[in-house]
Amino acid sequence: MAGEPAEVTAPGDRGRVDLPEQESSPVWQLAKRLLLALGILVLTVALVYLDREGYNDNGDPANEISLVDAIYYTTVTLSTTGYGDIAPASEQARLVNAFIITPLRIAFLVLLIGTTLEVLASQGREALRVLRWRRRMGQHVVVVGYGTKGRSAVDVLLGNGLSRDDVVVVDSDPHAREDAHEDGFAVVVGDATRREVLRRARVADAAQVIITTDRDDSNVLATLTVRQLNPEAKIVVAVREHENVPLVRQSGADSVITSSDAVGRLLGLSTLSPTLGTVMEDLLSRGEGLEVAERDLLVAEVGAPPQSVPDQVIAVVRDEKVYRYFDPVVTRLARGDRLIVVRPAQERPWAPRPGTHGETVSTESDD
Repeated sequence: MAGEPAEVTAPGDRGRVDLPEQESSPVWQLAKRLLLALGILVLTVALVYLDREGYNDNGDPANEISLVDAIYYTTVTLSTTGYGDIAPASEQARLVNAFIITPLRIAFLVLLIGTTLEVLASQGREALRVLRWRRRMGQHVVVVGYGTKGRSAVDVLLGNGLSRDDVVVVDSDPHAREDAHEDGFAVVVGDATRREVLRRARVADAAQVIITTDRDDSNVLATLTVRQLNPEAKIVVAVREHENVPLVRQSGADSVITSSDAVGRLLGLSTLSPTLGTVMEDLLSRGEGLEVAERDLLVAEVGAPPQSVPDQVIAVVRDEKVYRYFDPVVTRLARGDRLIVVRPAQERPWAPRPGTHGETVSTESDD
């Protein structure tokens, strides 16, 4: 998406819900049917022309059947029009019409009718799929912009247990829509700054919204619109310039990530210390090495200092505020705290994840 010119969405496409295709390409299906119909026409013309001596042309005094006459007879016969000006006269021509051309005519009609019914049935099935999709949508994740940042964000969510059926992509770029379909996601076609497009994505029922367009002004407007439609959703926005962070937060974003600053810091750290850059990249990568995670506090950890917890605690969330692990406010962990930790990306026998072996989670309602 980045660096590519914006493409205009056709008016009829705005807000359209596109579900991942489950069948072969409709263009290929139509092409096969057209080739079959053309084959029937060519075969019938050949049969009539080769047996032209057995036909009478009532409109030609010479009673000669030309190639044009054979084509004409074939089209009116296969379409069941049958003007009668050209007709089989010999016994052989009549037998060919009865046992070869008539079945070809039936096949030709079935092919045309079948194509029409298939189109209608396909449209009906697609409408039914969209209706079912709309009914089951709720507490889902809406991803605005399916570029590199959007795909990476979704990969992290999928890696942490989110179902593909709970992700809806909003994008007007045809390449992004194709990528989202290949990844198995439903797509709402259109500009996310338009209220109607976001309504079709069921933003009002979404639990989380991720906004990652390539323009900060579009991000601000999309954030404002999402917040108006859903005051409760958690909105995470990626912006290009740090100076736009306050504006995006004022628009209703819960979290704002500055992509250019983050990349610049990582580049700077890697320049100053390649090993530090490697560790930071490891923390940001999914599935191996180290990972940063948020988890509940266990009952056995209540009253303990953050440094004594099996995981490497780097922050404590208490009463919706984030404290560094060395802050005097959190020298002792309390019920209801949540921990921001660094831990192995995959559980190992020598480093079990707390809470995965039957331990009881501590909550504020615990006695």
